[in-house]
Amino acid sequence: MTTTPSAEALSSQLSTNPALTAAMTSNAGGPLLLAAAVVAGLQAGTYFTWATGVMPGLARVDDRTFVDAVQQMNVAIVNPVFIATFLGAPVLAGAAAVFAGPQARPWAIAATVLAVGTLVISFAGNIPLNDALAAAGPVDKIKDLAVVRADFESLWVKLNIGRCLTSAGALACLAMAGLRARG
Repeated sequence: MTTTPSAEALSSQLSTNPALTAAMTSNAGGPLLLAAAVVAGLQAGTYFTWATGVMPGLARVDDRTFVDAVQQMNVAIVNPVFIATFLGAPVLAGAAAVFAGPQARPWAIAATVLAVGTLVISFAGNIPLNDALAAAGPVDKIKDLAVVRADFESLWVKLNIGRCLTSAGALACLAMAGLRARG
């Protein structure tokens, strides 16, 4: 004949098991840090790819190809997946900062500041340049493609490098927050 342990005995056994105690008392901080880091990584990867491959590759093409390609990419990038990560990176970093423990919180706050910085650079610089490039019209109707390209390319590349640095910094801070949360 087996006996069923009492609630008190079961509670006592659970409270002495450190792994179970940690699992039962954990909050949303860990999953939020993970989600924030993944989204920050996607954003950092996007800007890194533009900085190290896309724009250097486009620097080698003629003005017509450059303007047409960038106009098309600027339309294509405005999609639900990109927008979710673009806006989600600072939101998730902020949420992680709210729910992170005291050891991780400063790093998550720093990540939030950097992720917001990425948005500031985008809204103050890259997006207006993209809009100006779109406003130039279809490549077949632009009278001086070289001027349109020159007004766009150099500054956009510099601003994108800034976004690459801020988004990679946010990712690094979230990684540090994750490490601190474990300690």
